[in-house]
Amino acid sequence: MQPYELTLAAAADAIRARRLSPVELLDSVLERAARVEPHLRAYAAVHAERARRAARQAADDIAAGRHRGPLHGIPMGLKDLIDVAGLPTSAGSAVRAGHRAPADSAVAARLAAAGAVLVGKTHTHEFAYGLITPQTRNAWHGGRVAGGSSGGSAVAVAAGTATFAVGTDTGGSIRVPAALNGVVGLKPTYGLVPRHGVTSLSWSLDHVGPLTRTVEDAALVLDALAGHDPRDPASLTGPRGSHRPAGGTDLTGLRIGVPRTYYFDHVDADVESAVRRAIGRLQDLGARLVDVEIPLARYVRATQWGLMVPEATACHEDTLRAVPELYGADVRVLLEAGALMPAVDYLRAQRTRALMRREWERLLDDVDLIAAPTVPVTAVRAGQETVTWPDGTVEGVTDAYVRLSAPANITGVPSLSLPAGHDTAGLPIGMQLLGRPRAEGLLLRVGHAWEQTLPARPLAPAAPTPDATPAL
Repeated sequence: MQPYELTLAAAADAIRARRLSPVELLDSVLERAARVEPHLRAYAAVHAERARRAARQAADDIAAGRHRGPLHGIPMGLKDLIDVAGLPTSAGSAVRAGHRAPADSAVAARLAAAGAVLVGKTHTHEFAYGLITPQTRNAWHGGRVAGGSSGGSAVAVAAGTATFAVGTDTGGSIRVPAALNGVVGLKPTYGLVPRHGVTSLSWSLDHVGPLTRTVEDAALVLDALAGHDPRDPASLTGPRGSHRPAGGTDLTGLRIGVPRTYYFDHVDADVESAVRRAIGRLQDLGARLVDVEIPLARYVRATQWGLMVPEATACHEDTLRAVPELYGADVRVLLEAGALMPAVDYLRAQRTRALMRREWERLLDDVDLIAAPTVPVTAVRAGQETVTWPDGTVEGVTDAYVRLSAPANITGVPSLSLPAGHDTAGLPIGMQLLGRPRAEGLLLRVGHAWEQTLPARPLAPAAPTPDATPAL
């Protein structure tokens, strides 16, 4: 096994035991990136020399007995919305050409304090306003989409060009690419991870979280990220504790809600079969399955768009007026649409969100968590715009991908996406666990227990295919 193939936890153990140097680990990751980046394009920029300096410093500190914890010396990728002092934050847009961050974001500062080594900034759909990430290709099949908007972060982890990565999630932008590329993605409780220094899409829906190869790795990264920051008005207060799951697999007494509808409506047959098998495995571990109804489900799409569209437009109001031609056509149309939305529609979406939060609280009083598909369909072909369901219903790809992930953004509850197998074409399938606010520890414990019953997952092949030329 090459060092780039190690999970975060395994690499951390090897570094702590002096069996592996941070420099050796980084060199392996950079060599891997040199081989696969030309066709995957997970990174907007690789900062190799900066990373090598950081890895050497980590090696010196550890040798001197100054070990900072499990992230010390571990290579990572940061979504190109997250400020790192002195580096560009382009947000995937020509609007940001020449921009350099004046200071570290809260996330970057915490990861630097933990000793993590930045490999580079990963590609995002422009300003995170999309679920495709057109610059990047799927790690399992170069002719398929990576998902988005944190597509670069997911592909870097899946392909071994980062041991972990950080993304953002406004309507599914961590969990969708995690599911499509076969990695773990965690959208924490709203406000658990501070967003200061992270380019916003929709301030009441934005979340920051990790993408990793295992559930244990996600917990290790979350421990470094979580905690109050007064610079973020939505930042939660309270003690910072460890989320690292215990090793047991006994889920006896746990109540898992299985939606009767919504999460299994208009879902690909392979996806439904894989997720139901995964839920059955949780039952085998002792959990009790409870049928549940998702409250106010018919209002999810309207509420998500009713909140996100006007907030995004408000964030971009000045630049949209000054340089509209610098935006990509798909993003510009959405931003212009937001300017036309009546205030009453935004207020109606806010009222509906309040009702949804209340009803989800009641739902999660009756069960400990909910298990469901992360996305209704696996990675579509690059350039594909619609999905046609067996009953003849035609759905836009973005609408399909956001449909099952948006409830957690609207309500602010945590959601953990886990790899749940592959479809008949060999493309990854995701299952998500959703719980009460600040129930990350429970979600991670259950995900870890389920993960322990499975064989170790290999990295994605990350091999080019005949139709693997990325869109520019």
